Amino acid sequence: MAQKPKVEPHVGRLGYLQALVTEFQETESQDAKEQVLANLANFAYDPSNYQYLRQLQVLDLFLDSLSEENETLVEFAIGGLCNLCSDRANKEHILQTGGIPLIINCLSSPNEETVLSAVTTIMYLSSPGSGSHPELTAMPVVQCMLRFSLSANTRLRNLAQIFLEDFCSPSQVAEARHRPADSALGIPLPRTEAPQQP
Repeated sequence: MAQKPKVEPHVGRLGYLQALVTEFQETESQDAKEQVLANLANFAYDPSNYQYLRQLQVLDLFLDSLSEENETLVEFAIGGLCNLCSDRANKEHILQTGGIPLIINCLSSPNEETVLSAVTTIMYLSSPGSGSHPELTAMPVVQCMLRFSLSANTRLRNLAQIFLEDFCSPSQVAEARHRPADSALGIPLPRTEAPQQP
């Protein structure tokens, strides 16, 4: 388990966040990386931290972590991005640095929380003022949301229905309904609980 970063009390919030970033970059322990990324994702929830997180390039750290094989790191990274992207500067950074495909790929995660955060992040990125990013409502994404709108998971079903109603045109939804299912991303519904260990 990761130790609390050693930071002098007078260093303040920026120093503490810097210590977390440094620990994430230097540790070899997957458990420590997970704990640090979870802490950074929690700090991303507070708008008073946005400037520091941008300064420390935590958005890029989260984006890079979306490509990890460790599902827990991906979960915390997309959670952090979801927390950050309600801010215009953070949203623009994500959009301009190629974050959209990485976030869309999270829709295929077997981890339910990862998928929920990915759907929410896509909704934030699709909101007015973000410019035109048609890949956020591309046909495979719309088809995926249609599948999610049939999920037994109430949270996922509701988010998908909101996405389809608020971010897609009726013609996009109709076209997605009539396209063969095999043309979608092949995204399975996420597991609702942890896989059973043999």
